[in-house]
Amino acid sequence: MTDSGSAGGAGPPGRAEDRKPLSDEARSAFASPGGVPAPARSPEDEPRTTSEFAVPEGLVPPGPRRDREGSAFSTPKSYSARKAPPAFTPPSGLPLIRLTRELPWQDRMRAMLRMPVAERPAPENPYRLVEDDVGPAVPRVLDLTLRIGELLLAGGEGAEDVEAAMFAVCRSYGLDRCEPNVTFTLLSITHQPSLVDDPVTASRTVRRRCTDYNRLSKVFRLVDDLTDPETHVSLEEAYRRLAEIRRNRHPFPAWTLTAANGLLSGSASIMFGGDAVVFVAAAVGAMLGDRLAGLCAGRGLPEFYQFAMAAMPPPILGVTLTLLHADVNISAVITGGLFALLPGRALVASVQDGLTGYYITASARLLEVMYFFFAIVVGVLLVLYFGIRMGAQLNPDQALGATDRPLCQILGAMGVALAFAVLLQQERSTVVMVVLNGGVAGLVYGAMVYTGHLSPVVSTAVAAGLVGLFGQLFSRYRFASALPYTTAAIGPLLPGSPTYFGLLGFAENDPEGGIISLTNAVALSMAIAIGVNLGSEVSRMLIRVPASVNRRVAAKRTRGF
Repeated sequence: MTDSGSAGGAGPPGRAEDRKPLSDEARSAFASPGGVPAPARSPEDEPRTTSEFAVPEGLVPPGPRRDREGSAFSTPKSYSARKAPPAFTPPSGLPLIRLTRELPWQDRMRAMLRMPVAERPAPENPYRLVEDDVGPAVPRVLDLTLRIGELLLAGGEGAEDVEAAMFAVCRSYGLDRCEPNVTFTLLSITHQPSLVDDPVTASRTVRRRCTDYNRLSKVFRLVDDLTDPETHVSLEEAYRRLAEIRRNRHPFPAWTLTAANGLLSGSASIMFGGDAVVFVAAAVGAMLGDRLAGLCAGRGLPEFYQFAMAAMPPPILGVTLTLLHADVNISAVITGGLFALLPGRALVASVQDGLTGYYITASARLLEVMYFFFAIVVGVLLVLYFGIRMGAQLNPDQALGATDRPLCQILGAMGVALAFAVLLQQERSTVVMVVLNGGVAGLVYGAMVYTGHLSPVVSTAVAAGLVGLFGQLFSRYRFASALPYTTAAIGPLLPGSPTYFGLLGFAENDPEGGIISLTNAVALSMAIAIGVNLGSEVSRMLIRVPASVNRRVAAKRTRGF
């Protein structure tokens, strides 16, 4: 007790624990020994968080931090969009595609659309840039692209050509990583600048379709100017031209369209053996049907009822002339009246989309054709049914007496093509070519059927193939769409007579004969559509393609699925 007390009294009691020796875990080899003052630290000596991936000091030249690259994906300061270096090429190589005017832009863009995104070449020179090497805003470019695609799709252009036009507009403003998507009523496009950036997607719905090939040609001309490296069209200028196209006046007034309907039906009746009286009767019936359809449209009725009402006046006139015992070809009157209503344009577009791989759009277009055709069936069948019940004697064999009038058939075919060109609101400079193309179609069909005694389906396919071939050549000559040169020219080949015979068979209680005639009409329609598409493809194969431009490739699926 005494020792401890004396020890405890030797110093202050609170300092006894401070004099105990520290363990090995409590001391550090780098700690300053006791009694040695710690040196003063400068701000540079403060501890900093480092990384094993950090660049050691001394390897980076001194300079302001803003001159250094902060990310592997950031654009270097020395990079200029106007004078961009050539794109990186992997060791395996990439197919060379030069964006020149050696070919129309449709072929150039179709070839790149079929390539994977990673293998598409970058734009050679995104020249449409504004100050400070900054391009136009991506949303505005996508909006312009969708508006152009909307006009093309609403005008009846095929899905592949619409996607090619949208892709061409995006590339003309430097947006190379774009994916357009076209369905029957919806347009969408996605742009992703790089693999690490978020994609930008825009869409637009096509709610109203209009038949105006003059507007379609001007849109094609705008896209052609955008893709031309020698023509500098700014984004504001493109918007201005697009607004002018939307406000553009039709080349033919409304009364001309009504007269063209009459000319179309009258010319078609001449092709089937009609005379002057038949021409007038068919023309009057078609014009009455056109005015009746316009009245229904003004009342807001759907297109199904418009087609049904427009199909009634020609058979009504035919049944009336029969009841009056007039010595006229009634079958030619009714058949000619149906020509103005058959949806040949939509059928060709549906088959073209299906043959090029756009099955959703093709199915929707084909369903639209079926609705229109069924509406025509309803309108004509109602009139024929009540006409037969009233005692009208309709002879189906009357419409088969046109074999010995080749000149009348050719003139009738040219008249049908001319009327279709006016109804489709084509440019006046294209009407002559379309009329000649339609005359060639009528001549080839008549020579093969009446002189060569070949099958009407085969003859129709061959004539439609020539129409598609010549139409594609005309369009390439003028760097325009092929629709204005082909749609009106296939008018003389439309199956108006088999359609009427099929409906007459059902009205006369002969369903077997009606089914056979309607099946023949469907076969002729498919022959027209496939022939036009095949002629267009043959023209692409025959035209010399420069070695620097890749052909459009297609998937090979004949060796299994």
